[in-house]
Amino acid sequence: MSITHLARSNVLALEPYESARRLGGQGKIWLNANEFPRSPYYALRDGDLNRYPSCQPTAVVNSYAVYSGVKAEQVIVCRGADEGIELLIRTFCEPGTDAILFCPPTYGMYSVSAETFGIERRTVLTRQDWQLNLSAIRAQLNGVKLIYICNPNNPTGNLIYPDILRELLEITYKKGGSLLVVDEAYIDFCPQASVVKWLTIYPHLVILRTLSKAFALAGLRCGFVLANVEIIQLLLKVITPYPLALPVSDIAEQALSTEGLEKTKARVAEINALRDSLAYNLRQCLSVRTVYPSVSNYLLVHCNPAYRVFETLWNQGTILRDQSKQPGLLDCLRITIGTQTECQSLVEAFNALTPISSSKKESL
Repeated sequence: MSITHLARSNVLALEPYESARRLGGQGKIWLNANEFPRSPYYALRDGDLNRYPSCQPTAVVNSYAVYSGVKAEQVIVCRGADEGIELLIRTFCEPGTDAILFCPPTYGMYSVSAETFGIERRTVLTRQDWQLNLSAIRAQLNGVKLIYICNPNNPTGNLIYPDILRELLEITYKKGGSLLVVDEAYIDFCPQASVVKWLTIYPHLVILRTLSKAFALAGLRCGFVLANVEIIQLLLKVITPYPLALPVSDIAEQALSTEGLEKTKARVAEINALRDSLAYNLRQCLSVRTVYPSVSNYLLVHCNPAYRVFETLWNQGTILRDQSKQPGLLDCLRITIGTQTECQSLVEAFNALTPISSSKKESL
């Protein structure tokens, strides 16, 4: 007997987020999930595993507050920035009444999280240069509680201009009905672009952060929400009693130590240099039409469809992320920056590609 009829209708209709691991693949070079290519080493310290952990581990919260330049009471730690996205929806949005707004092409979990909770999703496509269309956003704001802006944007890799973000903050501040959530998952690769200092000016600004990218701890599932105290106190009402397992908080605390931060700084410098080198080399490949500028740990590459880059490399064991389903990104691939050896192998694989003839295309 099927029990699917017992599920909520919006869940039955839900198209889940296709994470890198869900998409699968059999490969030796994984450049599809924006992970750091090598695992850092942290030894677990002794802990009382028979006891429940703290809801908000003091050492982790305090350390991240110092790192990000805010007060400890402006920080909540959660299971990755993804939980932060959901916490905000659960706290501020009434199903059937409120909406969220986001600007494709961008991160897919804003849509999935809202749909899971029965919240209306509104989209305003970015302009051709992937900057925000403020006039179109302004026209859609009635009933919008949360606006999600990814900066740097995933998958395009660009920054939203600060004057545009500030203007959007002014628009939403005057209107008074929306929180502006700036997802800074990749900000550690360009920390000068963070809007964290604006928290003192705009009470409705919220910032999402993570240890998954520059800190190389994607498997840890540790993220943060930075906001003014009033917002943090509301989120603490909604968050699960024990969001971080004791080993997670232990490793997070070590990653945020002076030594851990120095390792992250070196990691960022390495990735940024490899990114710029890979971008230059890919621009020389015949199968590549455009390599877009990026300030993150990945590149967006527009490929010539005649070379069938994604499928060919997938079959060879080099796993990339196809972005063709995103608006305006047909034949675009998102490529995570791997090790120097992986980047060299990738360029060699691109250079070895040959276009598929018209007759061969017809037979496929």
